Amino acid sequence: MIPPSLGPWMLLLFFYATPNSVAEQEVENLSGLSQDPEKAIFVVRENGTTCLMAEFAAKLIVPYEVSASNFVDTITEQASIPLSRGAEERGKCGTNESELHLSWMDKAYTLRLYFLKESRNTSVGPEAWWKMSKVQFTYDSSERTYFKAPVNPGKHTVTTRHLSALVTPAGRSYECEAQQTITLPASDHQKSILLLLSEVHIQPFDISSDFVFSEEHKCPVDEREQLEETLPLVLGLILGLLIVITLGVYHLHLKMTANQVQIPRDRSEYKHMG
Repeated sequence: MIPPSLGPWMLLLFFYATPNSVAEQEVENLSGLSQDPEKAIFVVRENGTTCLMAEFAAKLIVPYEVSASNFVDTITEQASIPLSRGAEERGKCGTNESELHLSWMDKAYTLRLYFLKESRNTSVGPEAWWKMSKVQFTYDSSERTYFKAPVNPGKHTVTTRHLSALVTPAGRSYECEAQQTITLPASDHQKSILLLLSEVHIQPFDISSDFVFSEEHKCPVDEREQLEETLPLVLGLILGLLIVITLGVYHLHLKMTANQVQIPRDRSEYKHMG
């Protein structure tokens, strides 16, 4: 029989021993390692092993109302809120769901990113991928750094709807240098909030080496830009090769014709031959 004093401890031990218990997770802000002053680096670790890594620069464009000069009407201004490299971080790793929560300026701003891994059976076998499935942004318009005398200041929360962004094959990281825009809709379409992401490198699942991204999956924009950069070089090399081949054939032709015996057209010249 277990003594009553040990009952709670045995229950706690049983909880952590069960398969459904939440593993110990810790977070690290490594933004100081980035030489880009706008890019932040966040890491979530589980039992001493990296389970989520994210590098990106982010800015949120938030419309808000201010009083017009007649103090009767209102006009719309825009707050441009960059993600702080010193943001406070929280994270969660799971087999099929992961999260990254970032707060800055005394929690006046909180950006939450949600990731989901999915799979399906195809004619060639099972196929798996992950994506960013939801973005949520909470902001306090009474914060005066980015909001200037807003009408009805206070806390607001906006969330994406049916989001499927950064879609990447399972086991790989997502990388995109180009700017991407994610819309967080508001009741008034003209007041929707925009999340601008750039220099993105993210992997929320299946990290095989500590602090090391898996093979990159490039975004279509980067692949197109890379093609646009390399295509002129390839065409130039092909054109140069064609010129070299043409000159070589012409030189060979001149050499072969120079070695041939010239037959005179005037018969009176035959006596000089031999």
